[in-house]
Amino acid sequence: QVQVVESGGGLVQAGGSLRLSCAASGRTFSSYTMGWFRQYPGKEREFVAAISNGGSTTRYADSVKGRFTISRDNTKNAVSLQMSSLKPEDTAVYYCAADPLPQWSTIASVHAWHYWGQGTQVTVSS
Repeated sequence: QVQVVESGGGLVQAGGSLRLSCAASGRTFSSYTMGWFRQYPGKEREFVAAISNGGSTTRYADSVKGRFTISRDNTKNAVSLQMSSLKPEDTAVYYCAADPLPQWSTIASVHAWHYWGQGTQVTVSS
């Protein structure tokens, strides 16, 4: 069974930076598409960023484009989300997601992902 674990959430002031990390178990990590989603209270989980299995292709939600960077290190079975220029509206629970199948065309849909982490809270103060 694939296990996904996030870390790095916390409290930061507006304009600051924070780095989230995620690891997915298994020998096939390098073949997994990885992504980040976030969820506000009472709202549906929404897409933030994704990276292809080889790391050569990325996609971002318009709300974070230019501020967030997703990257992966397949030698360490790890993916990161570097967040900068943080805004209060970035406050949410952030989830790491993994999927072993190529579903790039529907990557922004929660239904495209099979494995999820437990979530980590990011709070941005004004």
